[in-house]
Amino acid sequence: MTRRGLVLAAAAVLVLIALAWAFRPSPLLVEVREVSRGPIEIGFEEEGRTRLVERWLVSAPVAGTLRRVSLREGDPVTAGQTVAEIEPATAALLDPATRSRLAAELAAAHEITRAAESQRRAIEAAAALSRSEASRVAGLHERRLVADSAVEAARAAEARDAAALRAASAELLAARHRARALEAVLADQGLGGGPKVVAIPSPVDGVVVRRLIESASPVSPGTAVIEIGDPRRLEIVVEVLSTQAVSVEAGQPARILRWGGEGELRARVRRVEPGGFTKVSALGVEEQRVRVILDPEGDGVHWSRLADGFRVEVAFVTWRRDDALRVPAAALFRRQGDWYVYVDERGRARERAVGVGRRGPEHAEVLSGLEAGERVVVFPDARLREGVRLAVVGNAT
Repeated sequence: MTRRGLVLAAAAVLVLIALAWAFRPSPLLVEVREVSRGPIEIGFEEEGRTRLVERWLVSAPVAGTLRRVSLREGDPVTAGQTVAEIEPATAALLDPATRSRLAAELAAAHEITRAAESQRRAIEAAAALSRSEASRVAGLHERRLVADSAVEAARAAEARDAAALRAASAELLAARHRARALEAVLADQGLGGGPKVVAIPSPVDGVVVRRLIESASPVSPGTAVIEIGDPRRLEIVVEVLSTQAVSVEAGQPARILRWGGEGELRARVRRVEPGGFTKVSALGVEEQRVRVILDPEGDGVHWSRLADGFRVEVAFVTWRRDDALRVPAAALFRRQGDWYVYVDERGRARERAVGVGRRGPEHAEVLSGLEAGERVVVFPDARLREGVRLAVVGNAT
């Protein structure tokens, strides 16, 4: 071959190499994570509310007019301290017809009183005459001038007139009381208060949680006035699905997330209530839920920033292994019922079947197929195939 032919052949080879290089498949941009050993937690998150462990509802013991409550929410109180006062109720106002009727009844009561006074004076005179006659007959009987029957008749007349006088006195007193009662109704209409005031004490030491009544108002026995509690004693109430509640037991740990401050707070399940209830979700779906009660644990300074009725997010831990071989859950995909991952081997994607145990929101437990330190592709898409060249854009443990 001539020198010219060698040059042309070399040029043709270079062109073919350049074309092959230009049209070769570009590496697929992927993000990889390392298979590592560490803790795996299985659980679920649910919204909860804080509430006071114990609260006392102070109620009115008697009917009357409640004076204005000066205490405000957050004010400290001690056991026995007066938190509210009740004074006698205000008398009702009379309508014109009732007032006219009572005025007429009062005039009649005055007339009855005057008649009773006249009758009493008459009976009093008769009683005085009977006493005098009985004394005179008794003197004659001592001188044996009258018979025994006359003495007995005089004494009987004296006793009869004395009884009539007592009855007349009672009728006069009743007439006067009736008149005074009508006068009081007419004079005291619309008036309230009085010297007698009933004080309502606090049953315990604590703070005012709520004022159910603030301004002066009439109350009946049992009317709730003020609520008292101890904000240092809180618990968390979470309404969880009944299918999740079966995996929750007393003593299990939990984490309080997104409570408004930095970091997480720790809590522990105290009780799972034995009965469920139906609750309609925001989407209108009926759900069967169970209340779970948790006790705070750990740093009391952070817990002191929470109070009654605060919203928190609770993460329940139903299973945990501290030293497990784990793979990112985002690297797993299913095929014909088995789990697979793509492993980054020297820049090439290699499909590999793996045995998976427990799966959490971030990691899954690896039973077989992978070793610690290997790198797997997370979020594999449909373009990823066996042997595809990889260009790593993210690599984290």
